[in-house]
Amino acid sequence: MNRRPLLSFTICWIAGSSAGYLFSGHRLLIYIVGCLLLVGIWATSRGIRWRTAAVFGLAIAAAALYWEWNEARNVSLLPEALGKPAIELNEIYVTAAGVITSPVERDGDRVDFTVKLSRIGMDQQGGQTKDAAGELVAVQIKLQAESEIAVAAGWQRGDKVLIEGELQQPQAARNFGGFDYRAYLLTQKIHWLLKGAGTASVKVKPPASWQPSEILRWSDAVRAALGAEMDRLFHEPHAGYMKGLVIGIQKDLDPETFKQFSQLGLTHILAISGMHVAVYVGVILFVLRRCRVTRETAITITLLLVPVYVLLSGAGPSIVRAGLMSMIALLAARFGMLKDGMNILAASALLMLVWNPYLLLSVSFQLSFLVTAGLMVYTPLAAPLFRRLPRWLGSTVSVTLIAQLVSFPLTIYYFNQFSLLSFLANLLLVPFITFLVLPLGTLTLLLGRFWNAAALVVARFAEFLNNVTFAGVERVNGFSAGVLIWGSPSLLWICGYYALLYGVLYILKRRTEVKLAPQYMEDETRPLSELEHPGDDNRLHHKDRSGGALSPHQLFPIPGSFRWSGPAAVLCAAGMALLLYRGYYAEDLSSGTGAISYLDVGQGDSILITTPEGAHILVDGGGTVSFGDREEWRIRRSPFEVGAKTLLPLLKQRGIHRLDAVILTHGDQDHAGGLQAVLEGMPVSSLLFNGTLTGTEEYGELMDTALAKGVRIYAVHQGQMLAPDDETRLFFLWPEPEEDSHTLLHEVEDQNHESVVFRLEMNGHSFLFTGDMDHAAEEDIIQAGQQFGIGESGPVDVLKVAHHGSKTATSAAWLKFWNPAAAVISAGVNNLYGHPNAGVLERLSDSAAAVYRTDLQGEIQLRVRKEGVTVRHKL
Repeated sequence: MNRRPLLSFTICWIAGSSAGYLFSGHRLLIYIVGCLLLVGIWATSRGIRWRTAAVFGLAIAAAALYWEWNEARNVSLLPEALGKPAIELNEIYVTAAGVITSPVERDGDRVDFTVKLSRIGMDQQGGQTKDAAGELVAVQIKLQAESEIAVAAGWQRGDKVLIEGELQQPQAARNFGGFDYRAYLLTQKIHWLLKGAGTASVKVKPPASWQPSEILRWSDAVRAALGAEMDRLFHEPHAGYMKGLVIGIQKDLDPETFKQFSQLGLTHILAISGMHVAVYVGVILFVLRRCRVTRETAITITLLLVPVYVLLSGAGPSIVRAGLMSMIALLAARFGMLKDGMNILAASALLMLVWNPYLLLSVSFQLSFLVTAGLMVYTPLAAPLFRRLPRWLGSTVSVTLIAQLVSFPLTIYYFNQFSLLSFLANLLLVPFITFLVLPLGTLTLLLGRFWNAAALVVARFAEFLNNVTFAGVERVNGFSAGVLIWGSPSLLWICGYYALLYGVLYILKRRTEVKLAPQYMEDETRPLSELEHPGDDNRLHHKDRSGGALSPHQLFPIPGSFRWSGPAAVLCAAGMALLLYRGYYAEDLSSGTGAISYLDVGQGDSILITTPEGAHILVDGGGTVSFGDREEWRIRRSPFEVGAKTLLPLLKQRGIHRLDAVILTHGDQDHAGGLQAVLEGMPVSSLLFNGTLTGTEEYGELMDTALAKGVRIYAVHQGQMLAPDDETRLFFLWPEPEEDSHTLLHEVEDQNHESVVFRLEMNGHSFLFTGDMDHAAEEDIIQAGQQFGIGESGPVDVLKVAHHGSKTATSAAWLKFWNPAAAVISAGVNNLYGHPNAGVLERLSDSAAAVYRTDLQGEIQLRVRKEGVTVRHKL
């Protein structure tokens, strides 16, 4: 700490900022006082000087207060400007004037950009506008015709705009652990969405005079031109891939390619980072030195060109970090100051966090700085372990291994999966792409301006190498057993992981050094020089025969001097193994407790059942319903799909490694659509369905995927029973069995009537699941009730209301027959169908059942213990 005060100060600043984020009020005060006491104790024990302790304590307190100050300012001023509370401003029509402050991006029929408002009003003619005090809003324009694409392409950062549209609050997380879009936009100081229809809703005027934003405007134009050049030189999907690799434009990357790279932990290759900056700086310095430019002048010129590269690469957190580190290092080289890499990294982090404290919450910022710091701290410990390898290979292996180990906790925290083959893939592909494909892509871009034929030849060769890369990645990803799903660990778990990792590597390094040290017998004559001044620290400066500095173990090799390393190594290794085991098999539920989660998937159904002994059953998967074929220009590169964007991430985030069963109640898209992503992204043991087909392409693809994945498929019917564990039983009440069970599956257009209905008995409580069943199915089940023991089992604790609360089900007779204590309705917010029906809500009220709704309360979770059922909901 005393040797690296800047690093220590930055660590204290990050600790204070983290406290400001995690706590508030008296809890924050208690945290700050506690930290100050620890610093004081540290100084009292003479670990640091009192003056240094005061500076560190001041850093913690100042960072926490700085965060609180930014939080207090990060509020919307529109309610005050428009004279209405925020809840009344949601979904009102406004006219807003301002300046575009971000690149304008188009995906299919949607254009997105950010506007800094100057005026806003609820008058559609814009006559009664109020000062908007520079508030940022995220603008979304839905194009109405293909001809509007060219109009939107002319919009640029810095343009003055007048927009008519609907003001909306961003969507908050509606499921426990789900992505919170509102919180994400808050880190960018954005509180509202402004949605317009067509380019006619936007009036654009270029800036009248030069502004500082012209620099960013120029950067956007150059990046767009470079991207267009890439599109001209490369075929798809190579154009999108090379744009991400060379100039950091990732929006055009093929989603399937990104998915394949993501599964192997290779997406960092597509983000401009330290390696790109190092190559860029190295090439410039090499060229300038070859041109006989003096060392000082070459460093100065390179220093001035680094910000240009940062701007042209998109200025993301990782490239800004790398650019700042390079500039500080160049300054240090120029003036002979601040040569320590950790201090340079600390200076970069401190500058960025003072500029924008919310960067602390950025995944890119965290990964970039943590991996860089980890390489500096852990690589020297790991390097001796690979001493038997050639120097270049040992260095590559140690750096790759440490990068994987350091990034592992954040990878599983944010992405909830890790490939066992990630190390091998990074070891082989990162050098291949960085030192071969990346230079070829850059060379193609440079040649394209003045030697097109040569540029095309190089491009074709780069595409060949890309095909080899894609094929290799796809082949490795075919080993699905190598991908492990992890639940998001706690902060304490992450800290423990890094501490144990350091301990394991440190002990291994010491043991390696001891083995390398020359050993002497007790009676063996030693050189007198090794016995002189045994207490003098200057002995460390003695030289060996090769001229290198001798280590203490070489100077005084005492047999058994590191015997304590054996137990310590075992202890650290055992601690790491236990930590990983607990992290992988972490359970949110106490032993013997079951759970039922009615997930909010919009207008659809998806329910996760976890039995007391840990079996996982998914009932339906939601699905995004599309109406008719869309024109090609409207199709988005990565459209929202419930299964891939909501359901699968939730299952992974909760640490579910395998689904023991998926129950598809019927084949409608709002129940079956999301299961495609689930089957592709997670192991599933069995699929239970109603025994019919829909005849649609999507349903056929779902069944083909299940067969290809080796999922056991069962058609269930009335009278069957499933027992996942000793405390859980599923009794299937519908559909009726086929008269000839050996007939081929037949297509049924009206899937609602054929919905799978079952009663769940768990820990002595009962729950009814109904899919989209109709009145006719209800009547048949009631009539057959005594035959299957329904009447003898008594009322149900919770009823899942059929068909999202539609009037086609949930009759008074049905409610009287089951007499539920509570009912859950799964419906989308402001859905087009008017669900739930007012008559159904009235009948539920008359039956005295407590009603829970996903459209109002988000995800609804039940904890099922033998003593009773407890309920909580997200909103």
